[in-house]
Amino acid sequence: MKSSKATALVLSLPWVLTFGVFWLFPILYSLVIGFTDYTLLGRGFNWTGLENFRLLFADPAFISALKNTFIFVGGTIPITTTVALLLALLVNRQFKGRGLFRAGYFVPSITSMVVVALIFTNLYQRGGYIAMLASMAGFTPPQHGFLFDSGSALYSIMAMDVWMAVGYYMLIFLAGLKAIPDELYEAAEIAGAGKIRQFFSITLPMLRPVALFIVVINTIKSFQVMVEIFVMTKGKFDTSTSVYFIYETGLTTQFQFGYASAAAYVLFVIIALFSIVQFVLLRRRQPIW
Repeated sequence: MKSSKATALVLSLPWVLTFGVFWLFPILYSLVIGFTDYTLLGRGFNWTGLENFRLLFADPAFISALKNTFIFVGGTIPITTTVALLLALLVNRQFKGRGLFRAGYFVPSITSMVVVALIFTNLYQRGGYIAMLASMAGFTPPQHGFLFDSGSALYSIMAMDVWMAVGYYMLIFLAGLKAIPDELYEAAEIAGAGKIRQFFSITLPMLRPVALFIVVINTIKSFQVMVEIFVMTKGKFDTSTSVYFIYETGLTTQFQFGYASAAAYVLFVIIALFSIVQFVLLRRRQPIW
């Protein structure tokens, strides 16, 4: 028995060391320096307590980044979830070429974010394909392109994110639909329930755990949006988000590691609170309205 425990300990030691060195220590160290004035180029650092957190909520750049992050989260999650569910319902039906549609919807989600961002940067430029379509539809596109206008840049990135993410969440919803027993629908038909009644009385309630998973992981992902911003706008034209603010503060010309760490933990608390609220609301048996 002791030999088995020793063997298990030895075999798990590489993972434990990797986790401690590359995950646990950085997490705890960043928490500590969040209460200091530590900078990469400075000599030593001083304990400042909650000063960094006080300065954050008085910093217009951080407030703007936080506002943009909330806009991104609030604007993409409902649309992504709804479209993904509709697509899952569509490709769950029997029709010729169903596998091709499933693969087509899923491909964008496994494509490199940098590649997709570069493609959409060209599509959004002045005189680009999307500007041409907008003109044909009777809309006036921004003069310098969608990404060079504060009124459209962030929403353009959000639209790209929705397009890229729906295929992945569609596949998860599809797995949830496949897990619903056919007997439930057969019993509902015998009882005289129509398709709409079956959807709201059987499909949606049975998909509640799947929807919870999708909303929570999509919320976490959306709060951490950064690559799209870095590639497409560099945070200009009112598109800076919380993670981009942390990157810019800690890893560019400022190198304010203490200040950036404090911002990172503010974002961590916000994500944790949102996840808890979503778990509470979506796990309730009764409707939340």
